[in-house]
Amino acid sequence: MSAYAPADVYQRWSAEAAGVRAVETGDNVITMFEDIGEDFWAGGGVTAKKVSAQLRAIGDRPVEVQINSPGGDMFEGIAIYNVLREHPQPITVKVMGMAASAASIIAMAGDTIEIGAASFLMIHNCWVVAIGNRHDMVETAEWLEPFDRAMSEVYAARSGQSVEAVQKWLDAETYMSGSIAVERGLADALLPADQVRSDDQTKAADQATNSLRAMELTLVSGGMSRSQARARINEIKGTPGAAPAGTPGAADEPDADLTASYDRLLAAMKSG
Repeated sequence: MSAYAPADVYQRWSAEAAGVRAVETGDNVITMFEDIGEDFWAGGGVTAKKVSAQLRAIGDRPVEVQINSPGGDMFEGIAIYNVLREHPQPITVKVMGMAASAASIIAMAGDTIEIGAASFLMIHNCWVVAIGNRHDMVETAEWLEPFDRAMSEVYAARSGQSVEAVQKWLDAETYMSGSIAVERGLADALLPADQVRSDDQTKAADQATNSLRAMELTLVSGGMSRSQARARINEIKGTPGAAPAGTPGAADEPDADLTASYDRLLAAMKSG
């Protein structure tokens, strides 16, 4: 079972946060500008294993974590949160563009959390794709409940809000601007605007890759497996899109404009 970010989160991230990066970096900085979990389409992804290695390299020093991510695998996000919380020195989290879904869980690991005024936190209940009869759906709902509760408790502990109040935000799939996140206790301060930049070339690459991710989730929600969805997307794209040998899951290079491909995808789904 995998828990994903919904497809519309990727679409909003593309529209509002793609290409946003920090102006300066340092040797004690961990950047999270990708999917949380292994990223098939970009060949990277933020994982607990990678973050653990970065923390070992930084050593017993304060750490800065820069986030601009639409999320991804919720379970990987929880693992990364726990890895960061075990670090002995203070951790400063800076939300540069968006910390959505699993990335918002990671953000809560900060001893100090700063967020851009035009940035967003997005929180929601655990989102999975399940197939089966009504008994299977009840079983899935019961299986998910403790994970939703655990996320509620993480946000509540950080914000000082009640678990019940947080659960309402999760139920509503809530986006919070920087000022709202500070007001609700999910961030400590607004990030100065001069610490953030947006690069057009990076933005275009982010948007192209996110279109592929959103298409994949659209097909998965229609009943395909992830491998079937990826094969179907590459077929509709009309380009190989296959990873070089030795790089499992990494596409060569995303299309610059995937709107036509997305339209063909939706038409193919409707036609069965």
